[in-house]
Amino acid sequence: MKRLFDIIFSLIGIIILLPFFFLFAILIISDSGFPIFYSQKRVGKNRIDFSLLKFRTMKKDSDKKGLLTVGEKDSRVTNIGYFLRKYKIDELPQLFNVLFGDMSLVGPRPEVRKYVELYNDEQKKVLSIKPGITDYASIAYSNENSILSESKNPEQFYIETVMPAKLKLNLKYIEEKSFLTDLKIILKTIGRIFS
Repeated sequence: MKRLFDIIFSLIGIIILLPFFFLFAILIISDSGFPIFYSQKRVGKNRIDFSLLKFRTMKKDSDKKGLLTVGEKDSRVTNIGYFLRKYKIDELPQLFNVLFGDMSLVGPRPEVRKYVELYNDEQKKVLSIKPGITDYASIAYSNENSILSESKNPEQFYIETVMPAKLKLNLKYIEEKSFLTDLKIILKTIGRIFS
């Protein structure tokens, strides 16, 4: 049922948003050239790596300077990138990840392996289901960049405070997961974006 829901709604979303995808592609190219998309290895269900897709919002090779984006004005973010990030538009290409079966519409946000290797046995349970575009943690930490910018050591704060809190919410989702829970999270995510 969940997989069928994912296929139908990701396909509908892609068809409806396709004209906007072309528009965002033109804006990205005119602002900072190619590539349009950014692909990053993330850890999916059963600890299997997959390539997560996003619209590129940072200057080329920015991930070599760190995996976390800190603050509202990270100098690596392009002009159009600020807009795409603010409204979570950069995440929309992940509808293709959902369609191809790497992700679900709702599920724990996938993490890079560097941080997954730090999970304890309880936290590793989040890898038992497909990661998603949105979840409880995405809603609770929609301003994660701002939170990290207030720390003297953003990565340490992420590892010791933010990541465990997000994983706790991920585990809560696994305990409560249902079709109605997914709908509730999708509606809350849309509400958070427009608020």
